Amino acid sequence: MSTETPAPEETGENRYVAVARTPEFDALRSTLRRFVFPVSAAFLIWYALYVLLSAYARDFMSTKVVGHINVALIFGLLQFVSTFLIAWLYARYAERRIDPLADDLRARIEGAPAGTTAVAATTEGEGDA
Repeated sequence: MSTETPAPEETGENRYVAVARTPEFDALRSTLRRFVFPVSAAFLIWYALYVLLSAYARDFMSTKVVGHINVALIFGLLQFVSTFLIAWLYARYAERRIDPLADDLRARIEGAPAGTTAVAATTEGEGDA
């Protein structure tokens, strides 16, 4: 029986730090940010508009549209609609753009067999445009 310990491979932490420094990870982050930042900014502006109109444009917000339903109620309900719309759009965007990149990166981290990845195809396709 041998007491020799094999040389340790990269620790999990070091492996993830190394992956975080790769161009593939940068592509994944920029793809995520391309959706998240503009949509978040648009939603925050939309929400701030609702709050500001409620605070400073009371006459406009209290305008009756149909029966007892006023503009403020419609804007409030549209906040919910826009939230669900953003969630649906993000799910579609993630499925088409983010998940393939993340799957390829995970396969790389887990040491799956090398193959053509979506990251490589995307990078190669950029030179053609």
